[in-house]
Amino acid sequence: MASHSFAVALFFFFLLLDLASLQVLADVVLEDGYTVTTVIDGHKLGINPHSVLPRPRSSDLLVLDSSGSAVYTVPFPIPGSEESVIKRFSGGVEGYSDGEPGSARFKKPRSFAVDPKGNVFVADKGNNVIRKISASGSVSTIAGGYTHSLKPGREDGPAQNATFSPDLELAFVADKCALLVSDRGNQLVRLINLKPEDCARSSPSALGAASIWLLGLGLSCLFGLLLGIVIRPYIIRNTGGPQQARIQRDMEALPNQSGEASTDSLLRHQKRNC
Repeated sequence: MASHSFAVALFFFFLLLDLASLQVLADVVLEDGYTVTTVIDGHKLGINPHSVLPRPRSSDLLVLDSSGSAVYTVPFPIPGSEESVIKRFSGGVEGYSDGEPGSARFKKPRSFAVDPKGNVFVADKGNNVIRKISASGSVSTIAGGYTHSLKPGREDGPAQNATFSPDLELAFVADKCALLVSDRGNQLVRLINLKPEDCARSSPSALGAASIWLLGLGLSCLFGLLLGIVIRPYIIRNTGGPQQARIQRDMEALPNQSGEASTDSLLRHQKRNC
């Protein structure tokens, strides 16, 4: 009897599991029309992509390799030979040092953000600091960095004195020219105000309008010059010599201010009378 009761209880248990799974499936809406494609294969490229972002003003992708402590650029879409297209943008050896791309060192970075100017901001987890990679590739530390701030903490204040937990996530806020830091280890959201030059960029529309205006002005001047060269012979032939002779005859016929004929006219009149 006990075994029979156990079998009945087991049956109802699995029945309830099936009903629960049916309920979950009943709440799922599968929408058609989407396709999944692998665009970066870390096994073929020899990297471990932890995060990826588009690179501003370029078709490249920025790939953060946390385990390799490096940031790479990869063209998008990727050409046929993947091994030849990946380029190391910064890092590649674990440590902590700023400077040029070849000498900069990171330690297991976990998150990064990019501004429209091309600066890359990196949450350097192993060093508990926030780093900046300029568009040219040079690296500097913008938050944390003093000896005591290399240890985990939650101190605010001047950026070099600030401390963070190792679990960070970065987001760039263009309207505020700032970085938002999700400091998960401290259950905090932090704000880093960036320098204006980090966010400033020239307006392509204004430059384009000025260029078009200058081009139009130059073309109009060139057209006017060519038109003048073409029609100049016709103007001289039709209005040059005859017009001047006619004006000269008219001037000779006119009396001077004293009411007398001009001197040349009087001389010709005397010759005719002789």
